Amino acid sequence: MDDNYLNVVMGIIMNAGNAKGLAHEALEAAKLNDFEKADQLMTESNQALAEAHNVQSDMLTKEAQGDHTEVNLYMIHAQDHLMTAITYQDLVKELITLYKKNMNLA
Repeated sequence: MDDNYLNVVMGIIMNAGNAKGLAHEALEAAKLNDFEKADQLMTESNQALAEAHNVQSDMLTKEAQGDHTEVNLYMIHAQDHLMTAITYQDLVKELITLYKKNMNLA
């Protein structure tokens, strides 16, 4: 396993983890009715998720060009982090909308 492969795996894991953590912070802000902060944190979460997706997209592009990427437990773990972050972020967006509706802001 070379350094480039580890950079791909860690790029996905770190950015997806950051996206999930920021989404969680946004949810906590929404619970306190701080929707400005919640929206800012969700923007940051979206940026982190986009970066994780860009790392994945670069890998997929190389695969399509014939540069095969080894699939092992590390890559499966990275993909799991990405999918979990996407799902969590979707859920948090819905919960923030509900908090806003509860406050008659949506």
